[in-house]
Amino acid sequence: MAGRAILKFDSVSKSYGDIAALGGIDLSVERGSFTALVGASGSGKSTLLKTVNRLVEPTAGTVRFAGEDVAAVPLAALRRRIGYVFQKIGLFPHMSVAENIGIGPRLAGEPADAGRIAELLELVDLDSAMADRLPSELSGGQQQRVGVARALAGGPELLLMDEPFGALDPVTRDALGDRVRALHERLGLTTVMVTHDMAEALLLADRVLVMDAGEIVADETPRSLLAGGGGAVAQGLVAVPRHQAERLAELER
Repeated sequence: MAGRAILKFDSVSKSYGDIAALGGIDLSVERGSFTALVGASGSGKSTLLKTVNRLVEPTAGTVRFAGEDVAAVPLAALRRRIGYVFQKIGLFPHMSVAENIGIGPRLAGEPADAGRIAELLELVDLDSAMADRLPSELSGGQQQRVGVARALAGGPELLLMDEPFGALDPVTRDALGDRVRALHERLGLTTVMVTHDMAEALLLADRVLVMDAGEIVADETPRSLLAGGGGAVAQGLVAVPRHQAERLAELER
């Protein structure tokens, strides 16, 4: 149900030697929301995301998922409830599309049958005939769609996406972003997406968190950011798509 926190960060910090990647993050993410984490490279956004499924262990603080401290939940059980879309797709090259999609359920002792694989392929607008293909036989956009299907295979409560469209061409990126947003609505997901692209965040998310030097420096709706809210760092990011739109408008005159 929307309006309840499914994810909470309590004073979460992460240091690598003398370098502070996260500086004590306090944050709640509501169930059913689509949240974008935006910032320059090295701002801490991917590090924060990875503390949820324990790809990164915090130096201090607590991450709670559905009320439970993630550090106290068996890792396999935790990751069965969280879908994760990798930045660089991360398909196993020697496995078929079906095997890649079904690996999570199989490891959990609940293998997905051909009908379930076909259903998941349909969700991401791929033909079920692709189930037997290898990743090398697919385009980059098709591979990332398989990555999304794999993340959804276990019926997760939470979907994490780390720069999921960064390697794709603009047309494919736009289409897949729209598809993910539609799946978010259709499946009733809670989605947290890391991106460096402010235009993508503004178009897809309900809430945009801007990170800088391991801190959240803005927490705004897309409408608020477009109206000038969020402070200097946020507006510096908003300025890029705004300037591009202005230049395109000038070309039409």
